[in-house]
Amino acid sequence: MRAAYIEEVGSAGVIRYGEITAPRPGPTDVLVNVLATTVNPVDTFVRSGAFATPMDFPFVIGRDLVGTVAEAGPGVTGFRPGDLVWCNSLGHDGRQGAAAEQAVVAAGRLYHLPAGVDPYAAVAAFHPAATAYLALFVHGRFRVGETVLVAGAAGNVGSALVTMAVRAGARVLATAGARDGAYCAERGAEQVFDYRDPDLIRKIREAAPSGIDVLVDTAGVNDLENTVDLLARRGRVVLLAGARSRPVLPAGALYTNDRSVVGFVISHASPDELAEAAAYVNDLLAGGDLRPRTVEVFPLRAAADVHARMEEGALHGVRPVLRPDLPVTG
Repeated sequence: MRAAYIEEVGSAGVIRYGEITAPRPGPTDVLVNVLATTVNPVDTFVRSGAFATPMDFPFVIGRDLVGTVAEAGPGVTGFRPGDLVWCNSLGHDGRQGAAAEQAVVAAGRLYHLPAGVDPYAAVAAFHPAATAYLALFVHGRFRVGETVLVAGAAGNVGSALVTMAVRAGARVLATAGARDGAYCAERGAEQVFDYRDPDLIRKIREAAPSGIDVLVDTAGVNDLENTVDLLARRGRVVLLAGARSRPVLPAGALYTNDRSVVGFVISHASPDELAEAAAYVNDLLAGGDLRPRTVEVFPLRAAADVHARMEEGALHGVRPVLRPDLPVTG
């Protein structure tokens, strides 16, 4: 089969495209014919070695896929050839990736795509949406009626967080660039603040005088010196970006108010947590309530170029979709 793969970790230039041996499913695996995959920031971290994880070379890159079932192992039930399915947890912890014409997926990490959902749009939503779900409900421990602040609300994870929090009965505040305010409001944010505003902290405090219950920082700013003071008693901050940040932690304001700061990456989510998130994501997809803001489609053989462009910041706000069936054009 044809695949985008690496023989060593390194820059985007180590990605190769060509033929490698097609995988075979084990007793509890499903072989999937891949329709499309994506590139996430975490894929660039794995490829570069910045996020160390076990891998056997040649290593197929990529986390997410949408495709059709080609064959199921003898111990698998619930999947039949031709079923439209998806996964968002390949390419990590020894699992080969999704950027290929075929991929093997453990049955417990594979989910049916709801009828009528466009697979090429949906594949762009799986990873950020599942990340948002776990950040809000599992690590953020959200409860109905709480006030949620989403930092970086115009991004892929941020906009999914706004959608989910509003749907779950939260009062949602958001920070974003000034030009993205209307978009965040359309997603349901009650108030949107320009993150560049020098009076940002004061304005958020005025909007939520009783404090923020859950603050999810998707932007990686991680300004704990200010944001911890914005929290309500027992408020929670969830950090999921900004790996190189070294914020100041106001410990007194944290522990004397039963507040907490937790870190989270979806890479460490258990199969049960991923399945829980997938059910919620599927419900949103089926109802038309979850959609990526901007999708750009590339042929699979362009994977190296897409990785490079993502690392350069040239794909900000864009969800790249890679399709094995597309020829190179231009």
